[in-house]
Amino acid sequence: MKRRDAIKDIMKSIEDEIVVCNIGFPSRELYDIQDRDKNFYMIGSMGLASSIGLGLALAKPNEDVVVIDGDGSLLMNMGSLATIFANNPRNLTWIVIDNGAYGSTGNQDTYTQEIDLVDVARGVGFKNSYYFEDVNLKEFIKSDDASFIVYNCEPGNSTAPIIDLSPIAIKNRFMKSIE
Repeated sequence: MKRRDAIKDIMKSIEDEIVVCNIGFPSRELYDIQDRDKNFYMIGSMGLASSIGLGLALAKPNEDVVVIDGDGSLLMNMGSLATIFANNPRNLTWIVIDNGAYGSTGNQDTYTQEIDLVDVARGVGFKNSYYFEDVNLKEFIKSDDASFIVYNCEPGNSTAPIIDLSPIAIKNRFMKSIE
């Protein structure tokens, strides 16, 4: 299974939640699979989808926020694990698609073959830290604590088209949808 299939699986559990998606191919794949106004597509800022998701979860405590991130992006911003755990927004579900590669920059290997991200999150203190196949995502989105979920898959990018919205159009459409 590749990342595109993982995103399809994740989106089966999404109803009215805010979704923040990692840069590059993941955003392109999500846009192609299920474009919606409440999706925020990262165009730049590798490693910051989780930080944006945290800000949204804190600013919108009555909205559920799902972050679709990548292992490479998480490794670029490991401090976000501690920050999100310390704030523990119950309305934040952080899903890391671990394909063992920096998919948007040429599929260079990450270090997740040697590092178990679920164990790292548990070590930081996340109570809800699991592999995707071990959980019911709809239940975790509604849990009482921040959730950290790893979805393992194979590396590789699909032929998803370029997002035909400008960054400003993405931002404006998204902001209007969450007012």
